[in-house]
Amino acid sequence: MRKTIKDLTQRSLITHNNPKSPISEQYRTIRTNIQFSSIDTHYQSIMVTSSSPGEGKSTTVANLAVVLAQQGKSVLLIDGDLRKPTVHYTFKVSNIQGITNVLTRQISLEDAAVQTSVEDLSVLPSGPIPPNPSELLNSKSMEMLVEEAKSKYDYVLFDTPPVLAVTDAQILANRCDGVVLVTSSGKTEKEAAIKAKELLDNANAKILGVVLNQKEMNENSYYYYYGAN
Repeated sequence: MRKTIKDLTQRSLITHNNPKSPISEQYRTIRTNIQFSSIDTHYQSIMVTSSSPGEGKSTTVANLAVVLAQQGKSVLLIDGDLRKPTVHYTFKVSNIQGITNVLTRQISLEDAAVQTSVEDLSVLPSGPIPPNPSELLNSKSMEMLVEEAKSKYDYVLFDTPPVLAVTDAQILANRCDGVVLVTSSGKTEKEAAIKAKELLDNANAKILGVVLNQKEMNENSYYYYYGAN
């Protein structure tokens, strides 16, 4: 049977739609491990990326945002993928305006951020796709946006393009307190994961750990793991 957009959205936000599922529990484990790693340093702005497309980074960051908000933390999820944005699809919000409008000073962060159906979770969609994503992300306006967001929210999460595809993730990694690298069992090649880590290291990123998803445990269950770096 062909999956509809509604089906895929419900699956991608499993922590909201089915919070008692084993997969939701694994997302809470990721949340806990990140918070444990923050004992000495508070990782408030966190970027989630992958080495290549289709490894589950957008699903991971969306569910991480949900489980953080379920703790009563104020969370802002920013769609930093200005080439193929998906956050507005996942949370069913408008993408008419978003981060690109904020960065070009057409609208304020307060007006661009959208409250989702998840309590305490707001999203900042991409807005119109710009001709110069890397330049926008590397701008002074982006630096100011990150600091403003951190002053207003307990956690600021970023969804970004894959590390090996474009330089956008490396640019944002340097502006975030920590980075989570997502890999997919049976899909992510070892060499690609190693290269992604090298590029993030070169960007002076603080890699908090790696999520392995799509690891089949039995016929119907897929679990998510968090491994500290």
